[in-house]
Amino acid sequence: MSVSHLPEPAWLATAIETFYASGLVVLPTTLDTALCQQLLAEAQQASLQPAGVGRGQALQLNPEIRRDHTLWLDGSTAAQQQYLDLMAQIQQAANRRCFLGLTHHEAHFARYQQGDFYQKHLDAFVGRSSRMLTTVCYLNDVDSGGELQIYSEDDQPLLQVKPQAGTLVLFESARFPHEVLPAHSTRYSIAGWFRID
Repeated sequence: MSVSHLPEPAWLATAIETFYASGLVVLPTTLDTALCQQLLAEAQQASLQPAGVGRGQALQLNPEIRRDHTLWLDGSTAAQQQYLDLMAQIQQAANRRCFLGLTHHEAHFARYQQGDFYQKHLDAFVGRSSRMLTTVCYLNDVDSGGELQIYSEDDQPLLQVKPQAGTLVLFESARFPHEVLPAHSTRYSIAGWFRID
């Protein structure tokens, strides 16, 4: 089914307005429970690999910076396709309201086991990256640990998002430094980026 023929979620217009005003929005229970469970099952059964830092030739493993495991979504399952269709709807809405010219979205499963973390970083640097917007969607509930800590542009703690299944976070990639605090139990999510390639 073409994205343009899918009904737009009721929350999307308000979410994009909030994002337009602040560059950041947290949307609890955005993902349908059944879809969230299907994606979680895929992530749990997949062969995730240690995540690196840097891109291309500069990619390297550095457990002092990050310790999560990842696997890129390829749209090969119905659940992945449904998730990517939702991202395409967000992309269209963001382009309409914010005039961003986003061309596509890429995403991977991410698993943080006990003690895993990702130190504070930016997902893009102004003028040096095609990543425009970052998305984080949680696939399971976690009682404590593994929170997404977001900082303001002047590096002050701004917001801490607790992993709760179905919650979606959207923010400007080059504007908000962020980190994943050490996990106390296994935390699954999908991290993604809207790009302007």
